[in-house]
Amino acid sequence: MDLDAFRMLITPAGRGALDEAVKILADGADPVAAASALRKSHPADLAAAALTQASLRRRAEVKFGPDAAVMYFTPHGLEQATRPEVAAHRATRIRAAGGPEGGPAVLDVCCGIGGDLLALARAGCPVDAVDLDLLTAEIARANAAALGLSSLVGVRTGDAALADPGGYGLLFADPARRGARGRTFDPMAYSPTWPVVLDLVARAPAACLKVAPGIPYEFIPEGAEAEWVSYRGEVKEAAIWTGMGAGGRRATLLPSGATLTASGAEAETGPVSRYLYEPDGAAVRAHLVAEVAALVSGHLLDPRIAYVTSDRLVRTDWAPCYEVTDVMPFSLKRLRAALRERRVGAVTIKKRGSAVDVERLRKDLRLSGDDSAVIVLTRIEERPFALLCRPVTSANG
Repeated sequence: MDLDAFRMLITPAGRGALDEAVKILADGADPVAAASALRKSHPADLAAAALTQASLRRRAEVKFGPDAAVMYFTPHGLEQATRPEVAAHRATRIRAAGGPEGGPAVLDVCCGIGGDLLALARAGCPVDAVDLDLLTAEIARANAAALGLSSLVGVRTGDAALADPGGYGLLFADPARRGARGRTFDPMAYSPTWPVVLDLVARAPAACLKVAPGIPYEFIPEGAEAEWVSYRGEVKEAAIWTGMGAGGRRATLLPSGATLTASGAEAETGPVSRYLYEPDGAAVRAHLVAEVAALVSGHLLDPRIAYVTSDRLVRTDWAPCYEVTDVMPFSLKRLRAALRERRVGAVTIKKRGSAVDVERLRKDLRLSGDDSAVIVLTRIEERPFALLCRPVTSANG
């Protein structure tokens, strides 16, 4: 979709075509039939733009829920947009930094289609947003209007590198992490590049940087807080905070809002106990596995592997718990025999510190039976091990 097509969509005629496209797709029409039906009452270019947008709105429902029905998207913008629960979590922290008078004024550079600026505005923060792409900026502006937030939001087209964060309470930056060859994991290949981002941070009284969860630790500025956020067990992203009195490492779980910070805990290593805990990826990335071990009075199986074991059964959001039924050095023959003996026909395979190809192993096990089990593949003192477990669905502290 180009800029002219989008501008057609936000006219009264365009909104009418989009409403029709949404209904046609909801009725189950295939793309060819939908296009044919829409072209009977609308120009071909408007029909195509409306069907594209209607399809994007359907895809966006998973991420944006009811808001998707009135928002506008591009395929790339939808993919890269922050999940609303994560954006709301950050916006709440930023709003709190403003004190009782209200949220701080925020400069949002690289705003995309507006996932974060919408959350900031809803939290009561006035936002000036900038994006290099004209179409993307127009869509962000339209999304703010569609959700009734225009009074708190201003969007313009511009180069983030030329923005001046000095007149705002906080800089929010979400540098693009996708180039001509696809997604990049190197901050030096971000757009704007990491040195430019850090220059913006240096000129801002406070800042929040949205970055990939796999950001190399050496890129985290000294004195900043690095926060990893997990949503329903999946690490979604990391944020780097400066100028807000924060520091160190933090892991946060959503939707519960549970948070964990470094306490100085040190985890010992020891043998496999009755229960195995699998720390959430946010805690792993934040180097807070020892803190999780302390929560369950546990220890590590291996100092370099993020599995915790304990004789205590403890309910915690920070780690699913499994009861260990068998421990054996890894051997396909031995593992297959153990599963056959227990009549296990379905397995969940987990691994940390193991080079085993999970899908090939699943085929090689030749499972048959009515029972199920969890197989944990790991390494203990350089030796590969397999642990047979069953999930613990309830626990008492």
